[in-house]
Amino acid sequence: MADTKKSAGKPNRRGKIWLVLGAILLCAMASIFIFQKQIGTMIFDRAVEQMGRDIVSDLDDSLHVGLCGTGSPLPNPDRAGPCNIVIAGEQVFVVDIGEGGGRNINLMGIPASRVTGVLLTHFHSDHIDGLGPLMLFHWTQSGATRPLPIHGPQGVEAVVDGFNAAYATDKIYRTAHHGEKVAPTSGGGGEARPFSMNGETQIVLERDGLKITAFKVDHDPVDPAVGYRFDYKGRSIVISGDTAKSASLERAAKGADLLIHEALATQMVEQMTAIAKKREMANFVTITQDILEYHASPEDAAESAQAAGVQTLVLSHLIPPLPNSYLYPAFLAGAPDKFSGEIIVGEDGMFFSLPSGSDAIEQSDLK
Repeated sequence: MADTKKSAGKPNRRGKIWLVLGAILLCAMASIFIFQKQIGTMIFDRAVEQMGRDIVSDLDDSLHVGLCGTGSPLPNPDRAGPCNIVIAGEQVFVVDIGEGGGRNINLMGIPASRVTGVLLTHFHSDHIDGLGPLMLFHWTQSGATRPLPIHGPQGVEAVVDGFNAAYATDKIYRTAHHGEKVAPTSGGGGEARPFSMNGETQIVLERDGLKITAFKVDHDPVDPAVGYRFDYKGRSIVISGDTAKSASLERAAKGADLLIHEALATQMVEQMTAIAKKREMANFVTITQDILEYHASPEDAAESAQAAGVQTLVLSHLIPPLPNSYLYPAFLAGAPDKFSGEIIVGEDGMFFSLPSGSDAIEQSDLK
């Protein structure tokens, strides 16, 4: 009894600790508020130091690919539209350029002025609607005196002409304001570089050890629609573009190190359709039912990767939007059972390096 009274009379040590911690926290919060201007200036100064960052100069002379957009037309604040950037030595190619892709390329430390050319897989709006900003950055960051080369199957001419027309007045303003040195009249815009698909595959470019091969995919009624394979110094990357499960892709991807494949989770989209029906969203119902016909599921992509014998599968152009990585297992469903290699659900800013003379695939995050 005496011990109980004695202990009760002592100050509560744990309570004092919490009081001290609370006081420290309040002081810290007050300091953040009082010195907000100074702290904000320090943060901004550090961010400004990142301007002009150029990771290309620091990369090994091997094959690399970054995900500058892994989203779809469905709204997703964390994912730009479809966009990939492939680097082979000093050559830098953007494959598709969805909305927000140009922004991400810059945030990843790859100056748009470095871009050698754009390769379009097809002409759906979400694969081309970032062309305007990319062309602008490419032009003004370096004072480019020639338009940005934009490769694609027949029909790319109309796309490029349309963007050039839309930005024609803007181009006049920028040259008038910044002068010929910054915005030369001979630069700006894009220059169409069409190619014909006379067979299942077509070599688009072969230069300085890099070979780019286009191959047909199944995205009917979209025609033409292609994917691309990049071969450089013994390493290879394949980008599917938009496609249903495609035997031509499996043939073109044979033995590739890395396959970046679009993916639509059928069961998730069907759930969205069911809700849309309840809410009488007739147009949305039709669209979500139609898109099942010409996109591949994660399981389809895994089966194609297995058939092609690729080392690693990266899923991109993800449908539906995935706000959190906690959803990835549900999105993948049975895909891991269909592919013996590694499956990665792509995120904006992911970057993969494939060193020559090795079978390694090194992953990093550039955002």
